[in-house]
Amino acid sequence: MLNHIRIRNFAIIDHLDLDFKDRLTTLTGETGAGKSILLGALGLLLGDRADSDSVRAGSSKAEISAEFDITQLPDVDTWLTNKELDADGDCLLRRRLSSDGRSRAFINGTPVPLQDMRQLGEMLVDIHGQHEHQSLMKPNMQRQLLDDYAQHAKLLNDIRKVFNEWNTKKDKLIELQEACKDKNDRVDLLRYQVSELVDLSLNKGETEALQSEHQTLANADKLNDNTSTALENLYDSEDSSIYLQLSKQANLIESMLSTDDSLSPAFEMLSEAMVQIEETASLLRDYKDNLNSDPQYFSEIETRLGIIHDLSRKHHIEPDQLIELSDSLTKELNELENADENLSQLESDVIKLDKKYKNLAIKLTNSRTKTAKTLNKQISESMQTLGMSGGKFKIQLSETNNASINGSDQIEYMVSTNAGQPFKALAKTASGGELARISLAIQMITAQQGRIPTLIFDEVDSGVGGGIAEIVGKHLRMLGESRQVFCITHLPQVASQAHHHMQVYKHSDGKETRTEIIPLEMEQRIDEISRMLGGIEITKQTIDHAKDMLDRSQLDS
Repeated sequence: MLNHIRIRNFAIIDHLDLDFKDRLTTLTGETGAGKSILLGALGLLLGDRADSDSVRAGSSKAEISAEFDITQLPDVDTWLTNKELDADGDCLLRRRLSSDGRSRAFINGTPVPLQDMRQLGEMLVDIHGQHEHQSLMKPNMQRQLLDDYAQHAKLLNDIRKVFNEWNTKKDKLIELQEACKDKNDRVDLLRYQVSELVDLSLNKGETEALQSEHQTLANADKLNDNTSTALENLYDSEDSSIYLQLSKQANLIESMLSTDDSLSPAFEMLSEAMVQIEETASLLRDYKDNLNSDPQYFSEIETRLGIIHDLSRKHHIEPDQLIELSDSLTKELNELENADENLSQLESDVIKLDKKYKNLAIKLTNSRTKTAKTLNKQISESMQTLGMSGGKFKIQLSETNNASINGSDQIEYMVSTNAGQPFKALAKTASGGELARISLAIQMITAQQGRIPTLIFDEVDSGVGGGIAEIVGKHLRMLGESRQVFCITHLPQVASQAHHHMQVYKHSDGKETRTEIIPLEMEQRIDEISRMLGGIEITKQTIDHAKDMLDRSQLDS
């Protein structure tokens, strides 16, 4: 749910920090006070396009941020984790606008494309009254709400598994059928290629080892001569070897130790150097003795490397990929040699899965149809109480030829707002107030299945008053028991039903105009509802009426 919003230099808002609570909150204020500004700010956090005119006059930038509690929203948590934007139970959206028209979006402090902010926003907030933010306008959400109400989770999961398996097998069948068209030629080619690779019998790491050995053999004479020279100079020369020279100097220093034992470290280091030279000489002798210069062996290595490189060029791959290629070609050859049997099995599997999918899809369609009838009746009845006498709601299901993981139904919400009028798609309903009330009716009936935690109703009371307005308010209050609900209203009948009440007002010092929003305590609520009831002149009667409305709303809860 929405916990907090912070607005700086947006429209005529200088600075604003608001904490929000759960259940129903109403926002009231005189016409033109700036109630729509808060919606505009929220819209930017939900991914709306920015307008440089939204930056407060005289400011270089505007900034809006909102904090959401997502501890009970696993889908949101998964989305954030997949985007590497996750946080511990909280989600912070931030939008920055510059007066030059530039805009930046942030999720949990990380810059993101506007599309990401829009996707996340659609999971957090649903604004009813403005088409662009209403999730109920989207076909996928209409389907999801129907399926959630019908508790189709297991059935949809079964369909998804069968559909994916059916698609995989079907693709494999098509692939094998294509391969079988030139089966004989392909089998002959594969047998020849596999035979070459099997005969080669290349081992992992062999190419690198052969190349190293080939380089050594190619330079065997030079290596032998250089090793002999190094041995002669280091140890073998009886007249001038380095070992002999070190030995002489060690003897000289040793003779001085009896006079000054501080030379001991120098003697020890020379002695160690002599030991190192002896060990080096021993290693060089072993290397020289084992140095292979056999021309025949060199020729064999050259021949094998030539075959390896010829095959790698032939298949346009690196030499170390030949082993993997051999396995792949052998697998393909085995499949083609058993193609008839594999084809028969795949065809059988595809037919069985197709039948299984269709049976599950029919079961899903039947359940959707039955649930739709229930919802049609309940939502239509709810519409009657919300100022749409004669209005009807209908979930229209039509079968498509396109199978999907969600079945084969096309689902569309239809409404007739007045008796005798034809049904139209919900998305084409003209009146903002009617659309908001229809949305309220739908949300009321499906409240427990809703996935979006925060609902905002704008213009929900447009065109109604009296008893219907009170019913609208009661519906909103009941919806607030399971969701966080905000309602912008001009009617005291709606405002009095709220669990929390905020007032929007505008003030000016003669130079600048600012919009403020403040939470109201009970006495302040009485004053505000009195204003909404009585206009300019507030009488004792209007105050008593306001108190009575608030008292009755508390008794009804």
